[in-house]
Amino acid sequence: MAGRIPRDFIDDLIARSDIVDIIDARVKLKKAGKNHQACCPFHNEKSPSFSVSQEKQFYYCFGCGAKGNVISFLMEFDRLEFPEAVEELAKTYGVDVPREKGGAPAPTPQQKSQREQDYQLMESVTRYFQHQLKHHAQAPEVIEYLKGRGLSGDVVKAWDMGFAPPEWDSVLKTFGTDEHKQSRLLELKLISENDNKRRFDFFRNRVMFPIRDKRGRVVGFGGRVMQDDGPKYLNSPETPIFHKGFELFGLYQARQNNRKLDRLLVVEGYMDVVALSQFEIDYAVAALGTATTPDHIQAMFKSTPEIVCCYDGDRAGREAAWRALENALPFLKDGVGMKFLFLPDGEDPDTMVRKIGKEAFENLLSKAVPLSKFFFDNLLQRHSIASNEGKAALKAEAVPLIEKIQGDNQRDLLMFDLSKLFGEEAKETLARDMKDANSRKAPRKMDYQLPQKIKQSPLRMMLRLLMDSPSLASDCPNVKLAPLKNTAISGIPLLIDLHSYCYANPKASTGMVLEAFREHPNSRHLAQLLESDVVSSDTNVKPLYVDCFKNLIKWHFRARLDELEAKTKFSELTEQEQQELNLLMRKLH
Repeated sequence: MAGRIPRDFIDDLIARSDIVDIIDARVKLKKAGKNHQACCPFHNEKSPSFSVSQEKQFYYCFGCGAKGNVISFLMEFDRLEFPEAVEELAKTYGVDVPREKGGAPAPTPQQKSQREQDYQLMESVTRYFQHQLKHHAQAPEVIEYLKGRGLSGDVVKAWDMGFAPPEWDSVLKTFGTDEHKQSRLLELKLISENDNKRRFDFFRNRVMFPIRDKRGRVVGFGGRVMQDDGPKYLNSPETPIFHKGFELFGLYQARQNNRKLDRLLVVEGYMDVVALSQFEIDYAVAALGTATTPDHIQAMFKSTPEIVCCYDGDRAGREAAWRALENALPFLKDGVGMKFLFLPDGEDPDTMVRKIGKEAFENLLSKAVPLSKFFFDNLLQRHSIASNEGKAALKAEAVPLIEKIQGDNQRDLLMFDLSKLFGEEAKETLARDMKDANSRKAPRKMDYQLPQKIKQSPLRMMLRLLMDSPSLASDCPNVKLAPLKNTAISGIPLLIDLHSYCYANPKASTGMVLEAFREHPNSRHLAQLLESDVVSSDTNVKPLYVDCFKNLIKWHFRARLDELEAKTKFSELTEQEQQELNLLMRKLH
């Protein structure tokens, strides 16, 4: 993997960008006062609630709460990962993305150009297969086969399905007109070469499904036979642009069709994915000739909070489900989950949805077996807890698996379920162990709040003012935050970090500030602060900022006074602490 993108470059790129231009190229904006607005691209609405601030380089939807800077928008709207969003933005302004040293070297311009040509070639071959589906001599037979499978012309078109002719060299003759072009076809595994150096098409006489990556680029193909003469499915082998352990058929389409993916359904074949989409179940994906890998799981949990794995109910199906469960455990955090749906013998999602319809099929999905139940059902089938040996074997297998789970609540609940298998004594032991573990945790710092009638605390107001006007940090030299470094007030570390950034970057925009704090553990709090206007545009923010700091100092003194008064109840104060207490009491009482 190439090195990280330098932070300075990202800051310069955002400073060069105009969020209004970038968004307007994708969503038509209208001027509304000092901002621009449109109907939100991230949820359905009839009246515009999506606002874009050119001054702050920030967008916010008052309907669904979507918010962020220009890179955040590209990530959400174009469905890109962070590095890809930066590259897309850089391409808009005609600049190359540098990489820091470390990891594999970044691709050279020649390599980048070759990759772009490879993607273009894959797209051209896709169009060729589509053309063959309409115009090849055997096209009527293929179309009858697809009709027999219950697929409409609209669905075939939506998935860019095609037909690989039965001839040995159709793709070779069409796209391999010279040695260089043939070498690209070989590299992309569109043609093969035998020991006698004879070259021929890799896919022949199959219905073709283009496989798109998360950016929508064709990176490989899946081909399905129409008769029983060879493997049912044939996938592109590994190539420089296609890695089957990373890609999922249908994930790109599912993300495009659903701005908010409530769930993803994992099925076994391309035809299942396509057939389900015809019934408006447009959130199914399929692995590409391999088990569901950890990379597949991670990619899906980035897009949805729930994964439902749909398998045959036979032994092979349950073994595949167990492998998927094991791969999912390290990615289970609180707020996401996995379920399993096992179909009756002889049924697959394609046949099932045609038999019972969309509503009944989705009802089955809602009743799918939770991971926790499948986890213990599977273990109990393999280990008998009627004996101490069986209990020990089950526990020895279960505990290391449970400990892989990231989510504290999910992990604790599974451990509690495990304890129930061993009787009340084990439950009491577990409860005692959990209590002891909790007692060893560091006590939480006190969060001193203003009375409820005050909606915006001084600390939150300072954070918001700095985000709106980073120059305040350098324009108000008397606001010194160092004395607050060790205070018990929550949020002070974030304020100190933000103040330091703004002091060093007084000309930064709100969008640049957000980008600088993208990886900060409390970045979400900064974005939330921008959800509403707290001061009018004609407010003199400098005295307001200073007043907030003065109130924050009072908070600090009050926190220290409470701390010293509490200490007097359990121990004696040092002479210095007693003097400090007396001074604080005179100031605050």
